[in-house]
Amino acid sequence: MSVDTRPQQVGSFGRARRSFREWRWQRPFWGGLWTLLSGIPIMYIPYQTMTLGDLHIRMATTAGAGSLIIGVLLVVLGLTLWFQQQSRIFAGVAAILLALVSLVVSNFGAFLIGFLLALVGGALGVSWAPGRTATAAATAAAEPPAAISLSKERDGGHGAE
Repeated sequence: MSVDTRPQQVGSFGRARRSFREWRWQRPFWGGLWTLLSGIPIMYIPYQTMTLGDLHIRMATTAGAGSLIIGVLLVVLGLTLWFQQQSRIFAGVAAILLALVSLVVSNFGAFLIGFLLALVGGALGVSWAPGRTATAAATAAAEPPAAISLSKERDGGHGAE
């Protein structure tokens, strides 16, 4: 049984899965997801209070507002990678720069979790390139490239000189 002879999914779950797959292939999905997820620990951890027995440890820093701004911006950049593919390079570079700033501002990039997620997400966003559809690839392969004649006898004496 080859790949082409598999039974097609006809149900609503199969259609939803197929449409999500097509949506995901048209954008830097994984870069957007990692970037979006990187904002959560950067926003959350600086405001967290940890309890060890009777001891309460407050993680808040003097730059708590900066951590919140960086986290929100990373979430927005992750959504930008999903819904504005034209600005993927800007969003990826901005995510990488915000990850570097979060090292200083937000508890070492929220204990390196958000930092690493933002670096990977930004790099995936920058490196993603839109693919060609199967019909466009088949059309490009079927048509030979246009050639410019350099000899005068083939094109009636109007060749490139």
